Amino acid sequence: MDFNGSEQAADALERGPRSEDVLPETATAAVKVVIVGGFGVGKTTLVGSVSEIRPLTTEETMTQAGVGVDDTAGIAGKTSTTVAMDFGRISINEELVLYLFGTPGQERFWFLWRGLFEGALGAVVLVDTRRLEVSFDVLGRLEERGVPFVVAVNSFPDAPRYPIAELRGALDLPEAVPIVLCDARDRASSRDVLMTLMRYLQTLATTQEAS
Repeated sequence: MDFNGSEQAADALERGPRSEDVLPETATAAVKVVIVGGFGVGKTTLVGSVSEIRPLTTEETMTQAGVGVDDTAGIAGKTSTTVAMDFGRISINEELVLYLFGTPGQERFWFLWRGLFEGALGAVVLVDTRRLEVSFDVLGRLEERGVPFVVAVNSFPDAPRYPIAELRGALDLPEAVPIVLCDARDRASSRDVLMTLMRYLQTLATTQEAS
């Protein structure tokens, strides 16, 4: 038995959470947001880059079991994948905190989506222009659930660039749904995406109140 390991775990429990993980005392509202998208579009990267706490990830090394099941076209260099969820947290201001839940991208893990979407106020759909087709089913599922969302185009270095109007047409999105460009590796860029979602949700709420 590893007594040293047990003592370290006990010490960690006595110390409690790290100071940076403690929820700010000024926080008065918390919102659940889901980060969705096809396989390999950058969901884990976005959650990790923007989270103010150490993100929880459930990434596993890809094995031969996924060959012929997971579509790795265009992302041949990917070696790991999310099998349950990613989790992070970001304070938008002193009062508002967002809890971020990143979903697995492979269709074989989509049965987990129901639980992850429960209580979610809105979603961010990450898109890779090299593989727009992997986003079609994701968008369809959100529309079926009636979950408000914004679309964030992740700017991979080798990805083709298209005008927003062309992307909107290709993804068959209504004019009201925001589409923004982002770099999921960059904290400020990822935060801007979340702010776009918050503004969109506020607009929807105002419209509903007026009608």
